[in-house]
Amino acid sequence: METLQAKAYKDPFPHLIINNFYNQEELELIWEELNFYTKPGKLLEAKEYGGIPHKTNSKALLLDSIYCEHRNLSTILTVNRKLFDDAILKAFSSVHDCCSIARRCNWDITKVRYYHNDEYYKPHTDASTQFLAFSYFYKEPKKFTGGQVVFPSYNYEYSCDNNSIIIFPGWVEHGVEIAIINDSDYYEGWGRYAITSFFGNKDERSKKESKS
Repeated sequence: METLQAKAYKDPFPHLIINNFYNQEELELIWEELNFYTKPGKLLEAKEYGGIPHKTNSKALLLDSIYCEHRNLSTILTVNRKLFDDAILKAFSSVHDCCSIARRCNWDITKVRYYHNDEYYKPHTDASTQFLAFSYFYKEPKKFTGGQVVFPSYNYEYSCDNNSIIIFPGWVEHGVEIAIINDSDYYEGWGRYAITSFFGNKDERSKKESKS
């Protein structure tokens, strides 16, 4: 595996940022699948994929519900196993004690989202998951504005650089600012894509749920 430059932050909340996460070959595989989801009707409304309609008007697709036991048929699900390389999880686990179980990750699901004009995601937490990893993609030159990830409880904003990834605990409140893009550019694939992986240790999660 190539050397990646990961930056760990304890404040204002524990998180890890890696720029230029995927190499060129991996990016080509990811874009092959993302371009397919750009076509009308491929992504679903929040109520259709198990999202929260009153929190977001953006469309997405839970890849695990499509590929189920055949994850190898999705180039995204195949390539993003890179996220779970021991070196990555070790780096994130060392950020803070609350992240230590990430290295014992034994479950994950992945969602693809593509933001149209005026689409957003209101601030929320993902209490049902332990950790989240957001990776971002867009064609250059950039033809949209907005779409930043915001962490209002911490007065913090992440710019979502192309081919970057941010990893943080699910209890951290986060949202996505309104994206602005022309219809023609959107349907030609010039918008903001996000691949979200929810992951953790199901055994530790079961212990926590049994105590609550």
